[in-house]
Amino acid sequence: MPIYLYWGEDNFAMQKAVTNLRDRVLDPQWVSFNYTQYAPDQPDAIIQGLNQVMTPPFGVGNRLVWLVDTTVCQQCSEELLAQLQITFPVIPEESILLLTCRTKPDGRLKSTQLLQKYAEIREFSLIPPWKTEQLVQRVHQAAQELGVKLTQKSIELLAESVGNNTRQLYSEIQKLHTFAGATNKPLDVDIVAKLVQVNTQNSLQLAAAIREGNTAKAVGLITELINHNEPALKIVATLIGQFRTWLWVKLVMETGQRDEKAIALSAEIGNPKRVYFLQQEVKNLSVQQLVSTLPLLLQLEVSLKQGAEEMSALQTKVIELCQVFQNNRVSRKDVSSE
Repeated sequence: MPIYLYWGEDNFAMQKAVTNLRDRVLDPQWVSFNYTQYAPDQPDAIIQGLNQVMTPPFGVGNRLVWLVDTTVCQQCSEELLAQLQITFPVIPEESILLLTCRTKPDGRLKSTQLLQKYAEIREFSLIPPWKTEQLVQRVHQAAQELGVKLTQKSIELLAESVGNNTRQLYSEIQKLHTFAGATNKPLDVDIVAKLVQVNTQNSLQLAAAIREGNTAKAVGLITELINHNEPALKIVATLIGQFRTWLWVKLVMETGQRDEKAIALSAEIGNPKRVYFLQQEVKNLSVQQLVSTLPLLLQLEVSLKQGAEEMSALQTKVIELCQVFQNNRVSRKDVSSE
């Protein structure tokens, strides 16, 4: 297929895919003649790209034309749409047109619908930090790709350490590959902990600290997350996802449902085995407590989008969230002292 559309916020994964496509379709000796990129700030970049892709390649191999960060899936004039409709069906087989963008294509646009008809579309979205099963699977795939053998606990530690940072994931696995050398023995968790840059201060641990009503720990985690340049809105998105999951699990438990697969299906949890641990995490919480967190998190999200100072806004709202669970913290202390 001569047309490809790659979109999503995972820049590293997308760039790897672009490199793989380029290496696959271009002859290395003719790259300088047959490979062209058009940045969005170039005048008439899309029209130039369409004209270029219709030009037969020089020498051996194919031609690749890349429209970088194109806006054609977010806005498209009638004149440009007409040009796309003329060009797409007649692009030569030996020419490849690649379009990339960060934003999800607008399915209402005729230009997007045209691409859905003629292009191979691939999504490169970042895995939400709370979807731990997908993060673990990503680590497993990357380790296989780079030929590094890891134990299951090592894979889980690596997933926790790098989160959805694909660039750091490949960098850390490459480091482990160098360390492993020619050995076929899987690297255990102790080795990974020593070699990998482990950022244990992640947003999921923040959610756990809030759930425990541990204000001091939660505020400290906020400071460390911001100091590690974690985007404030990304922190909030993780908290919202985690508290929604806890709420769904608690609601289903309240109905008397005990089947882990049924609970996983209702709460949109990919791995039913994770349900048991989620049940343990919410068993001492009330539905009302979990429900009351969502408006607070929404207020925090809105204030950040309106330009509030990140550190202050996060710490203030996290203190309020911890207060929701303070009674549970006092109760646990009372039980432990008896």
